[in-house]
Amino acid sequence: MPDRGGGPTGPRIRVGRPSRRVRTLLLTLGVLAVLAMAFTMFAGFWTDWLWYRSVDYSSVFTTTLWTKIGLFFVFGLLMALAVGFNIWLAHRMRPPLSAMSMEQQNLDRYRMGIAPYKKWLLLGITALVGLIAGASAAGQWRTWLMWVNGVPFGQKDPQFKLDVAFYAFDLPWYRFLLGFGFAAVIISVIAAALTHYLYGGLRVTSPGARATGAATGHLSVLIGIFVALKAVAYWLDRYGLAVKSSDFKATDNWTGLRYVDANAYLPAKTILFCIAVICALLFFATIWRRTWQLPVIGFGLMVLSAILIGGLYPAIVQKFQVQPNEQAKEAPYVEKNLAATRDAYGIDGTEVTEYDGKSDTKDLTRLRDDVSDTASIRIMDPNIVSPTFQQLQQMRKYYAFPTNLDVDRYSKDGSDQDTVIGLRELNLAGVDKQNWINNHFRYTHGFGVVAARGTEVDPEGRPVFTESNLPSKGDLGTYEQRIYYGEKTSTYSIVGGPQKEIDYSDDSGEKTTSYKGDGGVDLSNPVNRAAYAVAFNEPQILYSGAIGDGSKILYNRTPKDRVEAVAPWLTIDGDAYPAVVDGRIQWIVDAYTTTNGYPYASRTTLGDTTADSLTATNDNRAVVAQQNQVNYIRNSVKATVDAYTGEVKLYQWDTQDPVLKTWMKAFPDTVQPKSEISGALMAHLRYPQDLFKVQRELLSRYHVEDAETFLSGSEVWQVPGDPTNKSGDAVPPYYLSMKMPDQDQQSFSLTTTFTPNGRDNLSAFMAVDAEAGTSGYGKIRILKLPTSTTVDGPKQVQSQFNSEQDIAESIRLLRGGDSEVEYGNLLTVPLDGGLLYVEPVYVRGGGLKYPLLRKVLVTYGGQTAFEDTLDEALDKVFGKGSAAAEPPDEGDDTAEPPPTSSDPTVQQALDDAQAAFDAGQKALQENDWTAYGEAQKDLEEALRRAEDAQAEADRSGSGGKNGDSASSPSPSASDSASPDSG
Repeated sequence: MPDRGGGPTGPRIRVGRPSRRVRTLLLTLGVLAVLAMAFTMFAGFWTDWLWYRSVDYSSVFTTTLWTKIGLFFVFGLLMALAVGFNIWLAHRMRPPLSAMSMEQQNLDRYRMGIAPYKKWLLLGITALVGLIAGASAAGQWRTWLMWVNGVPFGQKDPQFKLDVAFYAFDLPWYRFLLGFGFAAVIISVIAAALTHYLYGGLRVTSPGARATGAATGHLSVLIGIFVALKAVAYWLDRYGLAVKSSDFKATDNWTGLRYVDANAYLPAKTILFCIAVICALLFFATIWRRTWQLPVIGFGLMVLSAILIGGLYPAIVQKFQVQPNEQAKEAPYVEKNLAATRDAYGIDGTEVTEYDGKSDTKDLTRLRDDVSDTASIRIMDPNIVSPTFQQLQQMRKYYAFPTNLDVDRYSKDGSDQDTVIGLRELNLAGVDKQNWINNHFRYTHGFGVVAARGTEVDPEGRPVFTESNLPSKGDLGTYEQRIYYGEKTSTYSIVGGPQKEIDYSDDSGEKTTSYKGDGGVDLSNPVNRAAYAVAFNEPQILYSGAIGDGSKILYNRTPKDRVEAVAPWLTIDGDAYPAVVDGRIQWIVDAYTTTNGYPYASRTTLGDTTADSLTATNDNRAVVAQQNQVNYIRNSVKATVDAYTGEVKLYQWDTQDPVLKTWMKAFPDTVQPKSEISGALMAHLRYPQDLFKVQRELLSRYHVEDAETFLSGSEVWQVPGDPTNKSGDAVPPYYLSMKMPDQDQQSFSLTTTFTPNGRDNLSAFMAVDAEAGTSGYGKIRILKLPTSTTVDGPKQVQSQFNSEQDIAESIRLLRGGDSEVEYGNLLTVPLDGGLLYVEPVYVRGGGLKYPLLRKVLVTYGGQTAFEDTLDEALDKVFGKGSAAAEPPDEGDDTAEPPPTSSDPTVQQALDDAQAAFDAGQKALQENDWTAYGEAQKDLEEALRRAEDAQAEADRSGSGGKNGDSASSPSPSASDSASPDSG
């Protein structure tokens, strides 16, 4: 630059100012940083949009997005305008500065400092409070959508006679508006007071008046608005009493009005509302009076009234009116709570029947044939046998089964059969060589269904598979076996491009495939690749040569995650289960609509209520909304997720649920009508476990229907702890095909037991018809045992098993060496007035890494058996039934032993059979499946030879009319023998 001054010429040194190159570099870096931040935000938004579009639920994304944006701008703008207007107004009302006091002289430098930036400061403050308020309001999108789309319940609360929709949909929105109003007024008062103080409208130490008339009027109006809002709050609090929670008697989450609420708090809120209105008017009057005297008196009166009327008076009523005669005073309100709670949780139709718990039948053999008619007793425990499935059907290390398998029904020869089922899902931890290509391109999916009969095991205690091997074959026919979406699939995969995927392996070698499904997001677009590279923090996505034309990225792959994403207004059941439907593997997911605004219905926390001994050890079984406290729940939606394409379908299940109807208005065309459920899918729908667990928790107290019994607490039950382990957590409910005493035939059911509060004997048995599509679906039955007699509960039965000397000795022997004994599900079955308990016992050890069913425990009517098979145990408890001959008395010395063969050919065949059996056991321990198969063939051949040889011996040695064996003594010869004949 030329020197335009006169002074000395020469070089000019600019100290502390960077060069143009440095400034350019810094500016460039700043721009790049801003662009990087902007693209990161864009990447998150863009990938979400692409995902929702790929699953055909883009309307959910756009509706949610625009609702959030609308709330953000509306309430952010309202807050900014409210605060900004009051700051501007306080500045405009500033007094002319005269006779400067020391206080004002100190403030003057601050006024001068901000004078050039007043507009920018005002904009900055209003923008900041607007952003905060807008972000808070955007989080209320559910509240807004429920309010604007609310559907009437058609039921009125018993106190105010308002539709339940007012409490469920309207009141939450009104409370949000009220809270927003309070926040806006408080921030405005603070901002206005600071502005008035800065510009002299308020003085702290200056002589004379502490506030100008303009400041007094301005702040009084703001405080008057605050008090007016408090009046509105008092009025809404009146209705809030209907959904207020408190600890009361038998429940910690009592909801609704009690005597003190209706007769003390309710009138108190009305009186406080009137006082607040008067107080607000007094504050508004200061615009003309310019004095704080009356408003301050009014405000003090309101505070004193809140203490006396809103606090002290209800305490006096509770102490001197309610406590001396609590049952009589509270009974009408308890009845309202009982009715509302039973309706809100769908337990109002529960059928409670008295049940003896002990059979009057003396001849137990008559009941032996009734057992199979009463229940298809499932001895295959899905929560125990996963390692067995894993060992026998894993096939490759990169496959795995879930920790807990599922129970479903499949038709075989025209009859339904309880089936334990699991999918052979991808397990990346089993991949030998871990790298990006293997983990995300080559190993992408699981393969095949493995299923076994729930009521049978083979002679070795292993599952009897109805679908097995790789590829899977069996009773399920032909279906798409590849599993790209599953409970264990938590990472992303890139498929369909130039890189081939490992499909499965068989005797001919490794097979490859390329994904042909409709699922996933296209990565051929460079913008998409860049967005996913940023969103997943994986730069290789941007430049990898393994991605090309046809490449798609699959993510959000667990069934629960996908359903929750496309329907964020639903609460998801903790147990998604697979089923083969119309040639596809479909994950079936139960979903709930909930609210915590049902008047008088007691609340429950889903995470606590649905916890049991399985959820404690398996995160996949945990309900999604762990801390979601609700007092209304419906299984309103059945969802499916295709294991190959990832397609999500939502079906309306509860057609009467007003909460679902509200969400269907908010998100039209996302939920398909119930009529769209195919017959094949309907056959696999069932009553959900989490809903059942919520209902059983409520029914432990709300099975009673009269207020007196409820208040006494004499009929409070509890869900027993799981007796099969030492976790101390609640016993899980069990699926079981059985019939209750009033049913004519078996029904797929979900069952549980209750014990009295603090005791271990049985108080009730509960079952719900779990088979969808039947007329009885959802009907809850409770068999209530008499309180005058004691019937053993699950813990006592388990203790009885463990303490019986013969059984304890057998279990000790089973535990010999390094073996472990695992107890399966303790099933309870009502039978002829009594209760039949059945528990499979598994042994893991002796070289085996998986449990095998070795024994079955059965008890009924004081008779206990511990045998190798269920039939043997039942035979021991009941006898062999009417069709079988009576067994000989063990104390009868005249009873003849069974005939034995002395034929050497038979004996040789039996020796060969024993040798083959021993060889098979050795091969089993060594996991040598080829040798095991050969041993099984040898065993079958030896047994066949033994049978043929015995038949031949019988024919050749027959001397009796009926073909009696020669080895058996002749009755006539025995009868004719005499001492003289010797």
